[in-house]
Amino acid sequence: MAAQILVASNRGPVSYVPRDDGTLDARRGGGGLVSGLSAIGPDAGALWVCSALSEGDREAVRRGVSEPGVKMLDIDAAVHGDAYNGIANSVLWFVHHMLYQTPLEPVFDAEFRRQWTAYRLYNRAFAQALAEEAADGAAVVVQDYHLTLVPGMLRELRPDLRIGHFSHTPWAPSQYFRMLPDEIAEELLLGMLGADRLGFLTRRWMSAFMECCGTSLGVMGSWPKDSSPHIDHLSQVTGQARRTLLGVHGLGADAEFLRERAHRADVDERMAALREQIGDRKTIVRVDRTELSKNIVRGLLAYRALLAEHPEWRGEVVHLAFAYPSRQDLSVYRDYTAEVARLTDEINAEYGRDGWTPVVLHVEDDFARSLAAYRLADVALVNPIRDGMNLVAKEVPVVSDAGCALVLSREAGAHEELGEHAITVNPYDVSGTAAALHEALSMDPTERAERSKHLASAATALPPERWFLDQLTALREL
Repeated sequence: MAAQILVASNRGPVSYVPRDDGTLDARRGGGGLVSGLSAIGPDAGALWVCSALSEGDREAVRRGVSEPGVKMLDIDAAVHGDAYNGIANSVLWFVHHMLYQTPLEPVFDAEFRRQWTAYRLYNRAFAQALAEEAADGAAVVVQDYHLTLVPGMLRELRPDLRIGHFSHTPWAPSQYFRMLPDEIAEELLLGMLGADRLGFLTRRWMSAFMECCGTSLGVMGSWPKDSSPHIDHLSQVTGQARRTLLGVHGLGADAEFLRERAHRADVDERMAALREQIGDRKTIVRVDRTELSKNIVRGLLAYRALLAEHPEWRGEVVHLAFAYPSRQDLSVYRDYTAEVARLTDEINAEYGRDGWTPVVLHVEDDFARSLAAYRLADVALVNPIRDGMNLVAKEVPVVSDAGCALVLSREAGAHEELGEHAITVNPYDVSGTAAALHEALSMDPTERAERSKHLASAATALPPERWFLDQLTALREL
């Protein structure tokens, strides 16, 4: 039966792990998109198209094993590797997060163009699957930087569909985006403009996309007071004038789920274990992937500066730093993860003493332990170099038992919504971040609780269900 609503993303809501007896264990994932799609109900005729990411996933596709409402694509592993690691994570992610060391990188050579061909093939596989599965006039919501070419390709195959694309990352300013080879930048932008509507997490990222269209394509976006922002351009399919609408949807925290989950027995157990480690000291909490953009190293340097400049905090505060490994198949990420561990050891050796470990580092992903840290947090440190949104900044104030102060980078998308009640930092300014940590730790408990209340309210203004339904409604109403 053809689907009326389709979602496309690199990672799907389920993964498969082989058991010892040869059968496959289906494991459901979480996240805002999973929650959002569940809001439309089981009878809506929805289909989630995703990629097989592991050998277990590929085996499931080969055996015809699937979950209701999910179509998993077994794209050639080499093609996926080049598209995902070679382009999406090593080029597009770096461009949008402005991570390149420009004296040495990027280098756009023959190998890059070979990988871009794989990225194009990967996007084509999604477009063809969506075209085959969609009912007449169906709504298709494509997700993120992995699939920027899909809207244009799908428009060519199925012009009857209503096509949306949502970007979960920042969007690079035009002068940085133009590091991409001209023809690649043009192909990427035109691919996205194949959509009827594009969604972004903040006005800032949407404005950057509009600016890139102006500098790379020569088409300017408009933001009239009495209608939606849009970009008028020529359709690559028909050569006729088309209009792509743009919108902002700031994904919020799922307060109901977080508060319920944070008070289960396993979280209480983790809290007791952490409390035994930290005693009755104050806590600075960070929970991140060891992603280059998260700025964990400068966060540790700021904490070391705090201890150096404010000796009164020695023995009185513990930094709970949860840094869960990410993308360890890329050497630059392995090196970064090792640097986080090295710096942690250095701080503990310099300042630690019997009964007090200044930094408690955990690198094994444990959601219950993360929630326990949220509840214990006096201060949450969220200092990314650049971040599309950052849900940790929104989740900690929702869960913190006594209320927490939030030290927040001005470069996080969440700052647009939370900045009024957070302590804002320049993510590159280690001394400034140390001063912000001192201010947060010294904050009067009443002020801290009041700020935390306002932060939690702003953080939950657009929960995942509404976030997805708002996009879907806007697409259907075109």
